[in-house]
Amino acid sequence: MEMLSIEQELKGNSYPGRGIIIGKTPDGKKAVTAYFIMGRSENSRNRIFVEDGQGIRTQAFDESKLTDPSLIIYAPVRVLGNKTIVTNGDQTDTIYEGMDRQLTFEQSLRSREFEPDAPNYTPRISGIMHIENGNYNYAMSILKSDNGRPESCQRFTFAYNNPAAGEGHFIHTYKCDGNPLPSFEGEPKRIAVPDDIESFTNLLWESLNEENKVSLFVRYIDIETGNYETKIVNKNK
Repeated sequence: MEMLSIEQELKGNSYPGRGIIIGKTPDGKKAVTAYFIMGRSENSRNRIFVEDGQGIRTQAFDESKLTDPSLIIYAPVRVLGNKTIVTNGDQTDTIYEGMDRQLTFEQSLRSREFEPDAPNYTPRISGIMHIENGNYNYAMSILKSDNGRPESCQRFTFAYNNPAAGEGHFIHTYKCDGNPLPSFEGEPKRIAVPDDIESFTNLLWESLNEENKVSLFVRYIDIETGNYETKIVNKNK
């Protein structure tokens, strides 16, 4: 698969929606994840990321302007032991609770479908990172409608064992802007991942569409120790 530039992927798409990146640094020492949200409506744009224990949650920036919290207020990142879960909705909790009961990532998501936001039927995208005894692997999932047919949910899981250093994968909710919004198609995109969290955070934030970007989370996890560093950027300050 061709290695793509995440900078060009983001700059060339005004509305990828929500996006998850998971990978490994070039020195092979750190697991990397990033999650961003974008918005076209006032309700979607009225959000910030805040830290919540080892994870994060979304929160209304101006509570007085919050109209419908159902699909926009959730915990995108939660940590269960040596697993880090990243998603674009409350399926974070579904995965957390399922895996806590010894279900697999894929099994945990079988009870969920795309979002009930006709006519877009926004895909649910999810990622799981597993670090144990110096070993690292990850998986990504997308639950999407069958070309806008709400009676059919398509489920795809992509697993990456012993991922290559300096590489990652990028999955997002929408192929591009539109009405209705077209769902992401195909495999997660193969992208380059740098060693430095600061430069990667800046690259991602500066590449996202200025009008539509809302919040960004980036985390680098030391594969040997489990120690991590987190960066959060919010447009609303």
